[in-house]
Amino acid sequence: MKIHIIGGGNLGVAITIGISKYSKGNQVTITRRNIESIKYLESDDITVSHNNTNDIDQADIIILAIKPYQVDTVLEEILPAIKNKIIASAVSGLSIETLQEKAGKNHTIIHIMPNIAARFGESATCISYLEKDKEHAKKVISLFNDLGTVSIIDEKLMDAATVLGACGTAYALRYIRASMQAGIEIGFDAQTALAIASQTAKGAATMALEEKIHPEQLIDRVTTPQGCTIVGLNEMEHQGFSSSLIKGIKTSLNKIKG
Repeated sequence: MKIHIIGGGNLGVAITIGISKYSKGNQVTITRRNIESIKYLESDDITVSHNNTNDIDQADIIILAIKPYQVDTVLEEILPAIKNKIIASAVSGLSIETLQEKAGKNHTIIHIMPNIAARFGESATCISYLEKDKEHAKKVISLFNDLGTVSIIDEKLMDAATVLGACGTAYALRYIRASMQAGIEIGFDAQTALAIASQTAKGAATMALEEKIHPEQLIDRVTTPQGCTIVGLNEMEHQGFSSSLIKGIKTSLNKIKG
């Protein structure tokens, strides 16, 4: 397929690189007003342009990886150049209904929420769509399945998906950073502490994904009576580890909902 990505920020670039690396046989164009920072993508046979309408009429899927305040300007620019397109929107806080009204009924709107781990084929992408657009949505689902995992969710949960799957990347990295800092305090050099903390987090996530059981059951495997793991876990809970994370996620959601 021909994929046209509008928005050369962190998310747009991550999706672009992910498609280039992990989804075979696709041609990718990415646009950004100031293209100097993404010119390096051309070395991977990716078309880079400052013009949002560059060959957009040839695209099979148009991905909007832009900020909410940019939507009206971008649509005003591209709509005269396209007909009957699949538009996959990664714009936070913008519903399918609202974007459909702005874009017109002759375009198919698919709501996507990937994260920047798409760059490494590890995105947790959430997708919603109207039932009438199910066949068109399959193309988008297939594309993002190549970039990690895909969860099909109700449109009403897309704001929550933004927090859990996109903002959640920062939350997970903050855990890794804290674990790294603790590692340094107990004797490791920074690079070794980072390597151990990162791989341990990756291993734990892999266990959860592969075994598909409640995390507490996996925790039980490494907690022994009067052991060092359980006392550490209990101290974290006394200091509000779980409750602070839950509160942070809910606060982020409240911010999106305004």
